[in-house]
Amino acid sequence: MPISLQIAYRYLFGKKSTNAINLITGISVLGITIGTAALILILSVFNGFEGLMTGYLDKFNPDLKIEPLEGKFFYTDEEWIAGLSEIEGVSSHSIVIEEVALLEYGDNQQIGIIKGVDERYIEVTDIEAATRVGEVDFTDSEFGTNCIIGRGVSNVLDVSFQNKYTPLKVYVPNRRKKLVDKDFKMRPMLVSGVFSIQNERDNQYVISSYEKVSSLLDLYDQASSVEIRLGPDLDADQVKKSVEELVGTDYQVKNRYEQDESFLKIMNIEKWSSYLIFTFTLLLIIFNVIGSLWMIVLDKKKDLSVLQSLGADKSMIRKIFYIEGGLISFLGFFVGFSVAMIFYLLQKNIGLINVPEGFAIANYPIEMHWGDVTIVFVTVMILGIAASIPAASRAARVSPYVRVE
Repeated sequence: MPISLQIAYRYLFGKKSTNAINLITGISVLGITIGTAALILILSVFNGFEGLMTGYLDKFNPDLKIEPLEGKFFYTDEEWIAGLSEIEGVSSHSIVIEEVALLEYGDNQQIGIIKGVDERYIEVTDIEAATRVGEVDFTDSEFGTNCIIGRGVSNVLDVSFQNKYTPLKVYVPNRRKKLVDKDFKMRPMLVSGVFSIQNERDNQYVISSYEKVSSLLDLYDQASSVEIRLGPDLDADQVKKSVEELVGTDYQVKNRYEQDESFLKIMNIEKWSSYLIFTFTLLLIIFNVIGSLWMIVLDKKKDLSVLQSLGADKSMIRKIFYIEGGLISFLGFFVGFSVAMIFYLLQKNIGLINVPEGFAIANYPIEMHWGDVTIVFVTVMILGIAASIPAASRAARVSPYVRVE
């Protein structure tokens, strides 16, 4: 063990001339412990929510989505659509058309999005797994065209999917107004199911058959996107490159997370904003470390003089207190990490803290990433070593001569 580390270890755990130094050092370690545990747990909770929301998105978002770079629609007779099935890794694809619409049920109205999908849509997404009430059915019945709606739409419009006599009316602007003297076209639809993915899509979407929606929009043989399901255990990035080469430069291909890039960015901004806030709190706690180290310098002035008389240079003296600050920080981090790990396991397996009523989950989700733990460790160690600079500088100025009384 290096001599500097041995001395720093003795200064930290050895007997001091006054109990106040031990008390301040203990408070410093306790503060770092609390700050470390809080940082790790806060980041883990954000990871849990991100994983939860990503899981919900997986049920709605396809693996890949092709959209035009300009405009909203394109014709479905594009040669590359047929070529999608020939790309290795593409399991299935579905033609989709969607547009903003006015939704009306009884006396209630709201603005939403009408989405038309073909028969392969349930192969491309896991919308069936996200359906909470009823079933996924886009066929026609004696009561009208069937559709499924988001839970938020259902709540706002107060829809009863068992009521087969009150249709959900979908209004869109009339694209043939010159031929027909009406501003809007309307199609009644029967709600066969309600889906929920716990994000804004619950409050917007009505999904029905491609044929009926394209007819309602007067956009025959046109689409707004093509959604793709990939086979298992494939390199999604490589398949994406192959699709991009097929569709050319007039279209953009987005993976599952790029389709909700803004949402995920907001989650990350909130996560790292919380990290910065708690880091500033930890910075305030670090001032206790400065005080603790400064008092150790004053307590060990005679020892430092003896060390210099024995040949220790100022660089070695400073190094001792840099190591001292690092030891205090490491001890605080280790205890804080242990506390965070215990709480993490209890929350993960038992659920100590519940979320308010109305959420789809009972307990706060939590997921610890070792990358986050590493970031917290580096943060704590940098702050601890930085806090030792004033004490190290003061220790280096101690006279090498001992005054004999």
